[in-house]
Parts: sequence; C-alpha cells; structure tokens
Amino acid sequence: MSSFTRRNFALGLGAATGLAACGNGIGSGGAEQIDARVQSTLNFLYSTYPGTADLAAQSSGMLVMPVVTELGLVLGGSYGRGALLVGESVVDYYSAAAASAGLQLGAQQYSHVLFFMTDDALMEFRRSPGWVVGADVEYVISNEGEILRAETTTVRTPVIAMVFAQAGLRVGATLDGTKYTRIIP
Repeated sequence: MSSFTRRNFALGLGAATGLAACGNGIGSGGAEQIDARVQSTLNFLYSTYPGTADLAAQSSGMLVMPVVTELGLVLGGSYGRGALLVGESVVDYYSAAAASAGLQLGAQQYSHVLFFMTDDALMEFRRSPGWVVGADVEYVISNEGEILRAETTTVRTPVIAMVFAQAGLRVGATLDGTKYTRIIP
C-alpha cells in the first residue's frame, strides 16, 4: 500500500505554501537586498566567530546564504538566496533548496556559509548547473568557529560548511541534499 495519500499531499502543499510565505527574500528587492543581507551576515560571522575571517582569507571563494527558511510537517523543505563572493566581490547569486520527508515538525531560519578551500572546488561549483551538497563537505559546528583557523588540514578540505544563527522551533540544521542553483535576482 502506498504511503502517498491526499492527506500527505495536502500537508506537503501546506508546508510549501508556508515556506514560500516566509521572509527569506522571495520576490524581494533583488540584488541590492541580497548584497545587504550578505554583508550583514559576514559582519555577524566575523564578530561572533573571529577565526572565520582567517578562513575566508584563505578560501578561493565563499557562498553566503544569509537567511534559509526551513519548514517541516511530515514533508518539509527549505529555501534561501545568497551570493557567491570571490575575494570581496559578488560574482553570482544562488538559491538553496532542499526537500525532506519523514518524522519532522517545526520551522526555523538559519544562515550558512560554504568556504571553497580549493580553486577546483570553486570551479566545479560555478560550472555546475545545480550543485548538491555531498560527501566532500566538512561541517564546522558553530561554537567551533571561534577557534577555527585556516590550518593545513582545513585548507586541504575542498568545501567547509558552517551553519549558524539558528532561530526557530526545529532542532539542528543540515545541508545534506541542498541544491544550489545560479539565479538572477
């Protein structure tokens, strides 16, 4: 017997509608608003976790997602928009989207940054029509950000992800299965 029912479909549709209604930049002022949010997010990141400034300086590029909204009620999803920086320049804009199913209930918002530690990782990300977080990503727990340094071990890791500034009624945030797609804001 199939677990796909009209009730589950309605719950999923409700979750998607609620997610679309959240203030994460959908239908917003475009590039200027994303740029302002990215700068604010970086200011918070560097002041709260000073070691990340060194990591950013050693990276080939960073994808900054200022606000990702995640909602789950049996079926769930997340969405956010951000910018890819090379040096201090914004070179592209991206959306991040993920879907999930299973035992879940709640909503949250969080920020995350992907540090591309090698030129190859950055080029692979930029050339991909839809890059999905995979096994080559190493996570940094937000409270470790203060002591995080761009050491030999971190520089050899292709992509480092840091999730921080979580707020909401869900526990934990993961980027597994998140798809990043280049957008025109």
